[in-house]
Amino acid sequence: MTLSCFELGERMLAVEEARTAVLALSEGPLPGESVALGVLRGRVLAEPVLAPIDVPQNTNAAMDGVALAWRPGAMPPAGFLREGEILAGHSAEHPVAPGACIGITTGAPLPPGADTVIMREQLRLEYSAGGEVRVRVEQPDRVRCGQNVRQAGEDIARGAVALEAGTRLGAAELGLIASLGMAEARVVRRPRVAVFSTGDEVTAPGAALPAAGIFDANRFTLMALVEEHGGEVLDLGILPDTRDAIADGLSRAGAEADLVLSSGGVSVGDADHTRLALLEQGELGFWKIAIRPGRPLACGRLGARGVPFLGLPGNPVASMVTFLQFAAPLLAKLQGREGSWPQRLTAVAQESLRSREGRVDYLRGRYQSTADGRLVVSDSGAQGSGILSSMARSNCLIEIGDARSGVAAGDSVTIQPLFRFP
Repeated sequence: MTLSCFELGERMLAVEEARTAVLALSEGPLPGESVALGVLRGRVLAEPVLAPIDVPQNTNAAMDGVALAWRPGAMPPAGFLREGEILAGHSAEHPVAPGACIGITTGAPLPPGADTVIMREQLRLEYSAGGEVRVRVEQPDRVRCGQNVRQAGEDIARGAVALEAGTRLGAAELGLIASLGMAEARVVRRPRVAVFSTGDEVTAPGAALPAAGIFDANRFTLMALVEEHGGEVLDLGILPDTRDAIADGLSRAGAEADLVLSSGGVSVGDADHTRLALLEQGELGFWKIAIRPGRPLACGRLGARGVPFLGLPGNPVASMVTFLQFAAPLLAKLQGREGSWPQRLTAVAQESLRSREGRVDYLRGRYQSTADGRLVVSDSGAQGSGILSSMARSNCLIEIGDARSGVAAGDSVTIQPLFRFP
């Protein structure tokens, strides 16, 4: 059975063409669910957040000082009579009278009749024997009507869209939702991503390494990438290298997951159990993509639900790069964020970079900002597709388009920033 999006022949596919075909594996965002504010970090809004109140709720003071009606040139000769004080969290008991002022703290609502706040550092207080307090303004020519006042709704007006659907929620967004008094929000369900490894040579970290074995690195890099891109991991572990065991694992993934990922062992030339089991469980296509590192990619749908499947290359860096170029955009689409990945910036190459026309090269690199504010980038070491150490030193991929035969020092180049803990 052939997938329409795989009817692309045996030719070498361009990266953008392959990305478009991968995105066609999914129809769109997953269903929404209501989630409590305290566990919303990293989730994606399924619908816009509308402000139920004005933010701020009241016109209020932006500084400690006095609130008054400011009329330049009309200051009382004896100074303004101070009539009490309004603290944050409390409202004025009466309007401010002409020629008077009211002490006010930051965040306190302005009393009726007041339009200006003069900060405490610009005031001189004079106390009378009867307990009366007069306030004189130092340098009144520097006072402007309306200064140091935050208007009700100046941040967000009641009924306005505070956050758009498709927004991924971080610290600022969570604070904004909390400022609206909302205890929960409706977000897209996390995509469930099944990840598995196969092969007699693959050994779990912590176990004794056979003479011909390799530790299972790819599964852990892929699981971390899935979580970084908003997914929920369904870890199938290392599946025994038998057709029945792999078929059982794929059957479970097809029933529970929204996306299935593997790395290695599923190319056209492989005569192993993984490829045969995949063909039994659904539809499968094989591509050659004009990309380095990477090139081979298996893709298809599994089970009755047609769950998207991507078989990534086996070399560790190639697996990570192809995840970022193809799986990450698909995860974004499943969360209602189509077009949000890959993210790109422009930097200046600090050294010459090797490439070849006819393919897109993704070099591991490190970018930084210079003293004059420019972004500059250099490669981070050896670029072999099995060398993870240079990926660990990288904070970006340097994307060299298929029309370029290389990059000279001083040329502009596209970079894709990578997620990195500081």
